[in-house]
Amino acid sequence: MGDLFQPTHLLVLGVVVFLLFGAKRLPELGKGLGEGLKGFKDGIKGGSDPAPAPPVQQQNAAPQQPSATPVEQK
Repeated sequence: MGDLFQPTHLLVLGVVVFLLFGAKRLPELGKGLGEGLKGFKDGIKGGSDPAPAPPVQQQNAAPQQPSATPVEQK
């Protein structure tokens, strides 16, 4: 198991993660992972309640209009 963390293995793992998630998503994933680890450490230490999470901003999708169906004329 000690051979698992060799630099070449970590480099290949990093390339695979980069290809899967892309450059735009990597900072978001890193931030989420860091916050998760921080919360985990605080929970293990028996720290106080974590700070409330900032409100989530939802993107409003454009309202969908019913599709126009051709009217049959007789």
